[in-house]
Amino acid sequence: MKISIQRLTLIALIGCLGVAAVSVSARADVITDWNATAQQVLVAKGHQGPPGFAFVHVPMYDAVNAIDGRYSVFAVEPMSNPQGASKEAAAATAAYKVLIGAYPDQGAVLDAAYAASLGAIADGPAKTTGIAIGTEIATAWLALRANDGREAAVPYVFEAPAPGVYQRTPPAFPNALAPWLAKMKPFAMSSPSQFRAEGPPDVTSERYAEDVALTQALGAANSTTRTATETEIARFYTESPTTFFSHNLREFAAAKNMSVADNARLFAQVFVTTGDAMIACWDSKYYFNFWRPVTAITTTIDDGNAATVSDPAWTPLATTPPHPEYPAGHGCVSTGYAEALRHFYGTPRVNVTLTSLVAGTVPHVFFNTNHMVDDVTLARVAGGMHFQTSIEDGATIGRKVARLVSRNHFKPLER
Repeated sequence: MKISIQRLTLIALIGCLGVAAVSVSARADVITDWNATAQQVLVAKGHQGPPGFAFVHVPMYDAVNAIDGRYSVFAVEPMSNPQGASKEAAAATAAYKVLIGAYPDQGAVLDAAYAASLGAIADGPAKTTGIAIGTEIATAWLALRANDGREAAVPYVFEAPAPGVYQRTPPAFPNALAPWLAKMKPFAMSSPSQFRAEGPPDVTSERYAEDVALTQALGAANSTTRTATETEIARFYTESPTTFFSHNLREFAAAKNMSVADNARLFAQVFVTTGDAMIACWDSKYYFNFWRPVTAITTTIDDGNAATVSDPAWTPLATTPPHPEYPAGHGCVSTGYAEALRHFYGTPRVNVTLTSLVAGTVPHVFFNTNHMVDDVTLARVAGGMHFQTSIEDGATIGRKVARLVSRNHFKPLER
């Protein structure tokens, strides 16, 4: 089984889960405060997280950077003179104006958050100028993102059952999730299909048979080969991406104790990367329309592969998300997250502690961003939701997007 060496490495790595976790005192600032507010709004709206956070953090970055002046403009440079402006007022205003413009029904939450942000800033020219900067950038950003396909009514029709074709999955057999993401205008990529994956293995191939056998054994609800540690890893990553990546980045930023300007850049770079990685991933998902393990393993359809064995009673450890299998969403987005941190710091040797809101899980501690990718690869196979090839090909997308973003955006200016 292809994953066996990675399993041994990971078990050695995470044997001290929770032990090496560092307790930090939360250090909130305007960037993390508005990330938390955006999370509250996006959860309320049922939005798929990373692109929604990119939508908010880009104008916050451009607003703060217009005043700070150390890095390249991402999308909007204000005409107003930013000299002496309050970064906090600019960031809060940019976030508020963008969110209220996109989600006017969330006014009660957003008005209260904005009042709290402005109330913490002394009245005067700096505050007034900061508000003007934030307003100008938010207005321009909303115009740039008008009709970007966010939450558009994109139809999806399930194809007739056939070998390899995606079908509704148990237990609820829901509709396919967010097909509009496959069509959404990216933030840094030229198109959703710019980094389209190569495609899943043919169902008659040896590689496909290996993928099926591994997930069938390791990802079963009643698996006899999965360890307790691997079960915890699988459950850890079942938290919604809308909350998982945002609260973890807030915790990471609190530990780093960075300035408002550096936090604005960090959050924008991470969420532009993960947002575009998710868009690219969904483009490939709905292009290849590949079936999930729960369908492939339990099906009565003959896949033409003598090396695969159906098991109608098989169930996965974790509930299968309602979208096509290939490539794996966490392969794309978690790798994008890890690689964005690597590019931000210029090295994979970044100390990261991830936590999950899923009950019964413990902190996962990493000293290298590459190990974060290994962790989620094991998680999605051990959860029975994905095949290994899907996660690896998703990780390739995440790396390509992170490289594109790092090379073209958030770059230091020569002085």
